Amino acid sequence: MTVYAYKGVNRAGKTVKGVRDADSPRALRNILKREGVMVTEVLERAEAERKRAKDIDLTKIFKRVSTFDVAMATRQLSVLLRSGIPLVEGLTALIDQIEHPDLEAAFTDARDKVNEGKSFAEALRSHPKVFTGLYVNMVAAGEASGTLEAVTARLADFLEGQAQLKNKVTSALAYPGFMLAMTIGILILMMTVVVPKVTGIFADFNQSLPWYTQLLIFLSDIMLGYWWLLAILAGAGFYFFRRWLATPEGRKKWDTKLLQVPILGDLLLKVAVARFSRTLSTLLASGVPVLQAMDITKNVLGNERLMEVVEGARDSVREGEGLARPLKASGAFPPIVTHMIAIGERSGQLEEMLEHVGAAYDQQVEMRIATMTSLIEPLIIVFMGVTAGFIAFSIMMPLIQINEFIQ
Repeated sequence: MTVYAYKGVNRAGKTVKGVRDADSPRALRNILKREGVMVTEVLERAEAERKRAKDIDLTKIFKRVSTFDVAMATRQLSVLLRSGIPLVEGLTALIDQIEHPDLEAAFTDARDKVNEGKSFAEALRSHPKVFTGLYVNMVAAGEASGTLEAVTARLADFLEGQAQLKNKVTSALAYPGFMLAMTIGILILMMTVVVPKVTGIFADFNQSLPWYTQLLIFLSDIMLGYWWLLAILAGAGFYFFRRWLATPEGRKKWDTKLLQVPILGDLLLKVAVARFSRTLSTLLASGVPVLQAMDITKNVLGNERLMEVVEGARDSVREGEGLARPLKASGAFPPIVTHMIAIGERSGQLEEMLEHVGAAYDQQVEMRIATMTSLIEPLIIVFMGVTAGFIAFSIMMPLIQINEFIQ
């Protein structure tokens, strides 16, 4: 059978589209007609993808496959498998419900490859932008152990938790970020439009100005007359910083310094520990070998310094040592974390202990973010007030002196 992409209109008059396999376009039209869909366009999937690649699709640019999209699809697949539906039929039913085109295409390709005799994990590995290494390896472990339905349920729980935490962080920082952007925009407007017009009055009077007014005029002249130079310097600085950050040595130094920054470093460490604990617990509980699980977990930390620590711990585990001791020796992980891991290793409940650590640190991250955002807002207001006050003071004081001089 050939896989076709189609567009059409259902009985309710709503435009529908999807991907289905059929013997021919005519056969597909007959199938969809029986389902109440009037087909308006049918293309082979390869041709449809080439056409879509030529078109500029803004929704695709700004709407990539998110963790939440994958989590919802995985949850639906888990429910289908738990109901006793075979994998290929379950994927077919799942594809009909997916609305995101890229995710739909990925699962469709995976279903076709499973039909050809490949494993589900091997089929998913062809789409690294949609399915992470963690996802693929957990599916492989589920297939090997015959517990794919349980593994997909556990994977959906994990992905939903990650998506919820990311949404909470984004939502918490959205308003302070908006306020900061507005503050900077207002200050730039004042320095480039308002200040030059007001301070132009001072040029008509042969009178010395206070140092703070001279500083204000100097900054305004720089921003107004040399904005292009400032833009070039900022762009060049950003470019060379990105190049330095792309090197292994630069990335390691930067990540090490970030962990040492007051407040922010502690927050980044808590986020990394929560990711490490949740991911490793999920992988081990799904039957992924510990060395392979640590390789995958290392890549979700997002910090080169901590990745180096986990890599060293993996080497120690390969040599027969426990996980807690090398993590503790590094000094990078909090003592309570290494202590709980040691207890889990001794009791044979490492997965459960890591799950507890991840849950505890997720809560700490949420509390810390809530505290930080509650402090950021008044700090931004104070910063704006002090800056606006400095501008007003620097302008008003010379005007008062000029008024006294005239009288």
